Amino acid sequence: MTENTAAASPAETTLTGDELSASEISEQKAVRLAKRDRLNAASATPGGGAYPVSVPVTDTIPAVRARFGDLEADAATGVTVGLAGRVVHLRNTGKLCFASLQAGDGTRIQAMVSLGVVGEESLAEWKDLVDLGDHLFVSGEVISSRRGELSIMVARWEIATKALLPLPNLHTELSEETRVRSRYLDLINRDQARRNVIARSRAVASLRSTFTGLDFIEIETPMLQVMHGGASARPFTTHSNAFDTDLYLRIAPELFLKRAVVGGIDRVYEINRNFRNEGADSTHSPEFAMLEAYEAYGDYNSIADLTQTLIHDAAAAVSGSHVVTWADGTEYDLGGEWDRISMYDSLNAAADTAFSPATPLAELKALAEREGLEIDHPIHGKYVEELWEHFVKGSLVRPTFVMDFPVDTSPLVRNHRSVDGVVEKWDLYIRGFELATGYSELVDPVIQRERFVEQARLAAGGDPEAMRLDEEFLRALEYGMPPSGGMGMGIDRLLMALTGLGIRETILFPLVK
Repeated sequence: MTENTAAASPAETTLTGDELSASEISEQKAVRLAKRDRLNAASATPGGGAYPVSVPVTDTIPAVRARFGDLEADAATGVTVGLAGRVVHLRNTGKLCFASLQAGDGTRIQAMVSLGVVGEESLAEWKDLVDLGDHLFVSGEVISSRRGELSIMVARWEIATKALLPLPNLHTELSEETRVRSRYLDLINRDQARRNVIARSRAVASLRSTFTGLDFIEIETPMLQVMHGGASARPFTTHSNAFDTDLYLRIAPELFLKRAVVGGIDRVYEINRNFRNEGADSTHSPEFAMLEAYEAYGDYNSIADLTQTLIHDAAAAVSGSHVVTWADGTEYDLGGEWDRISMYDSLNAAADTAFSPATPLAELKALAEREGLEIDHPIHGKYVEELWEHFVKGSLVRPTFVMDFPVDTSPLVRNHRSVDGVVEKWDLYIRGFELATGYSELVDPVIQRERFVEQARLAAGGDPEAMRLDEEFLRALEYGMPPSGGMGMGIDRLLMALTGLGIRETILFPLVK
């Protein structure tokens, strides 16, 4: 045990609720409230007390550690710094007290408060007023202790923020439920939680950097829409009082991004929030972050190349190479050229069948029944996709583009240039889940109208995920959209691929019931 490790009292390591009535206030909170009142009463200025408006910080904990991290044991530097951090360990022993201060990135430094330096009154106030969880400002000389612990020999200290609730026990892992519901405690408590935030930031910055290098332009499209479209999904609905009309939360930005391509923005992308009123599980969230991009004069092959480059670059930004290390220590290689397989061919090889886009629905139903699959949908493509997931999905280990989907499940995709009954669409699978999808975009407004009409028929028949006929989008297509490739990728799922974590860990503040 080093000098900055405290044996906290049981009351100090009890995690209390976020909101407590007066009758439910714990003993710890009552004690801390009394300290808050004493600090406020003792303050000579409105900006002081338990919550001063500022403290005279001159340095950061990470910067001091970087500068003096190699200081030998029992050494002094003659350098005085003023820094602040959260008290995460505390030990008060006679004439010398110790605290470990933690910066937001998890970096820590020891504060040593000595009777001989600060005096009897200041030391007594320290013992009386400082608790685990407080934000504390200290000023003093940078030294190393006899055990080699980088420390500040405190000459002056001040409460920067008084914590009214005690921290959870930092030596005990928080439950998943607590981590998700109280992410602020997770960030204080766990290095992996902080690493997840940094990884996400670096990945998104990398995506933008790669796009900028390829002359893509980032735009924003509406979240509130009079008609939902761009994906097959059930939307959230709301109402605008100003317009006295029902609106939908965006399920995808696709139809607006394509309008931008019609207008001459040949390479366009958006990183956005989407909302789908559907189930939540280890790979799905009702609210999620999405990347969509469109490239004029490209197709689903060029957009697959782009997607591979984006993920390669993101992996390098997060991990330093294309081989990423997941939270459990597993290494996963995202490098190289990724496999591209046909949906129908891979299904036939795995199921020992000879299915094609012309196979009667009855034959697909018969196989589904033999395999015990319940597929309640009236179209050929849904059966093919569900059967493919059953027979093939679980066998994919390396990143793989699954190419050429049934036409009736992909109303926004161009017909295949050489194979009847399929469209030029791929889904990218990594770690056994779908990470991204890409198209050769359907730009013929006549065929697009026919597809929308069929979707409207399905919607009228009770399909809540079917698209509506969007006249404004069709009108834009009639002005001429160049041949294009398009892709969409979940940012949360990208982080799953890079970290090996579930979706609730990659979203900082996920929706919870």
